[in-house]
Amino acid sequence: MAVKKPEAKVTAISDSSTLVDQAKAERIDDVTLFGNAYTWEPKKSHQFIMSIPAASGQSIPAYLIKASAKPSFTNGEVTLDHINVQRYVKGKTVWNTIAITLYDAIVPSGAQAVIQWLRDHHESATGRDGYSDFYKKDIELKQLSGLGEIVEQWTLKGAFITEGNFGTLDWSTEDAVNIELTLRYDYAILNY
Repeated sequence: MAVKKPEAKVTAISDSSTLVDQAKAERIDDVTLFGNAYTWEPKKSHQFIMSIPAASGQSIPAYLIKASAKPSFTNGEVTLDHINVQRYVKGKTVWNTIAITLYDAIVPSGAQAVIQWLRDHHESATGRDGYSDFYKKDIELKQLSGLGEIVEQWTLKGAFITEGNFGTLDWSTEDAVNIELTLRYDYAILNY
């Protein structure tokens, strides 16, 4: 029994006008490319508010939070070996730490607010560590429009301090003292 092979269809372009028509149909129109280029508003890095709620101590005031990274993640890889080749699938998703910078104000004291949160993690005077229910917080990071409207909102679930630095003092500068914190969180949710 003979197997019948399917016939290949070959389409020939008969004249150059067909090529021109085809190129016009594939071209992006100027309105799509340039007309909308000036109609959108970017999110700006200086328009944000971060809210760190109080646990047992005082909260860190939002107006002291000078800078913050946005959430980021890393997807792990699982290698599946098969004879001479490898195939990959996604492994665990890990949400990366974020760095925030606070002004160390005299009143309210930025350092005192951080120490209150740190005492929920660990009390240096007694050596006692707190339960995660005490020190983990849900933090909100809100990006604002120029009018102050919330245009993007992240919730960092279960955040706690992994590193802290209370700044540097130097007689030769006039800089404001900053506090730098590194926060670990379980995961982030982009609410909108």
